[in-house]
Amino acid sequence: MAYFIHFTDPNSSEMEEFLASIPTSPGTCFFIDINKSTDLKYTGGLPDWGRKLNNTFNFISLLNDFPDNIVKGIGDEIMLFIPDEKLREKKTIKTYYQLLEEIYSTVYNIKSFPVSEMFLPCKVSIHYCTEVYNVTFFKGANDYYGRDIDLTARLMTKAMENRIVLSEKFLQKVQHDLLELELPSDYGCLSHVSEKLLETFRGVPERTEYRILDT
Repeated sequence: MAYFIHFTDPNSSEMEEFLASIPTSPGTCFFIDINKSTDLKYTGGLPDWGRKLNNTFNFISLLNDFPDNIVKGIGDEIMLFIPDEKLREKKTIKTYYQLLEEIYSTVYNIKSFPVSEMFLPCKVSIHYCTEVYNVTFFKGANDYYGRDIDLTARLMTKAMENRIVLSEKFLQKVQHDLLELELPSDYGCLSHVSEKLLETFRGVPERTEYRILDT
């Protein structure tokens, strides 16, 4: 459960001590956004866009495999955070490579589904986070804060329909998995990954290395 931060004294020394004692919570952050859903709300009623949102959310297997790791939803965008210790506990999807293949397959299958008007296309950003804390400012809620969460959201600005944007840090974790499995670095969906790209995102002082994976 998240560390609950709530101190009424703005200059409380206890608050400073408490905050300094909170450990980081390394793990993988996903932002998953369903595309075209806003447009649909202006062209049809809830029976139309509600059905497609329902079908799409149900089809995103990571949400079904990691239901306790869905942190928040804003409109039609979801934030999913999977701490390393939770990933290691899983019996099926338990590596970074498997996480990537799973979300790639989902985005690809939605795009390629033979029946039209069943699902809505998605776009995704992924980052491996080390500067992140399992804290909340609202009692009973679970949340994660930190500059790596913010960076995952910034990566989303490079995403578009049927595209996954992944940080170089996350790619390095995936490639380490492949090395452990004695598989080539371009195995599976990584045969489609772009060359390294660089971007200076708003509020991030250093340039960020990232890749693009189109389905």
